[in-house]
Amino acid sequence: MRSPLKTILLSGFVAGLLDILAAFFVYSFIQKTTTPLKILEYIASGVFKKSAYTGGIEMAMFGLIFHFCIAYSFAIFYFFLYPYITFLKRQKIIAGILYGVFVWAIMNLIVVPVVFDRMPKIALSSSSIAMLILILMVGLPISLITHKYYASKPEIIN
Repeated sequence: MRSPLKTILLSGFVAGLLDILAAFFVYSFIQKTTTPLKILEYIASGVFKKSAYTGGIEMAMFGLIFHFCIAYSFAIFYFFLYPYITFLKRQKIIAGILYGVFVWAIMNLIVVPVVFDRMPKIALSSSSIAMLILILMVGLPISLITHKYYASKPEIIN
């Protein structure tokens, strides 16, 4: 039986790891549009702006840290929201899918435009791939791991 902290740490880590590995695989190895280093530099550029692209491994490490901070933020939010929304308890798969869509919307319609001072170009094909990654690699793992924790605590879930 896990503690709330261990559950949040696990769900955030799994979501962050799966998401970044999927991004590396899809964009670097399938589409061949970028490299893992450039993906991490892009994430770091949210804070360090253009200097992130000349910082090498150090900036990539900052990008990875920022990426996991974001993943943990979504894990924490879902964990604390879960006991209050009956739908999340009863429909863990659909809830995970919808949470992945929610994460995509927050990141692409709020975070990216605020951090980068511009609205991202939203094309159906690239947005669909990004949303699918977030559904499968972020929304579902967070939902399933959180559900497992609360299912073992019926006094909290009811």
